[in-house]
Amino acid sequence: MREHLKGAPEVIRTAVVTVSTSKFEKAAAGENPKDTSGDLATEMLEEAGHEVSYRVLVPDNMDVIAGTVGWLVERVDAVITTGGTGITPTDVTIEALSKVADKEVEGFGEIFRMRSIEEIGEHAVLSRAAMFVIKETPVFCLPGSPNAVKTGMEIILEILGHAVVHAAGRA
Repeated sequence: MREHLKGAPEVIRTAVVTVSTSKFEKAAAGENPKDTSGDLATEMLEEAGHEVSYRVLVPDNMDVIAGTVGWLVERVDAVITTGGTGITPTDVTIEALSKVADKEVEGFGEIFRMRSIEEIGEHAVLSRAAMFVIKETPVFCLPGSPNAVKTGMEIILEILGHAVVHAAGRA
């Protein structure tokens, strides 16, 4: 094992939060909305041997996003959100979490955009993918598109153990 990964749990307990008002409203109406991005994040985590302890669907509402993630960080080792990271007026995931974050880890968004440029060109600058530390728990915020989730999850899976150990102060 690489020295910097000492102390990282082999199986990391995670939560996947999908931020989407349209999907939330469909679910509230009794429908079963398709959550391709949340499913992909879950699948990639489980294939890597990690546990997805919670799957949550929330609307684009700052208080709901912050409250839900605040509850989850007390129960898991890491949280991944999908959706709400764009620049439309309803994209508020970053604003919601930056208000409750202890730290922002700028490098995650930087490398996400760098990799995204290879796929979508200059439109990558419109992404606000981000990483925060909230109550000693890494929280990764990904765009809602499946391609962006795949790109983001590839990065997350490379750094997840290290992020969990360092965020909790166990390094």
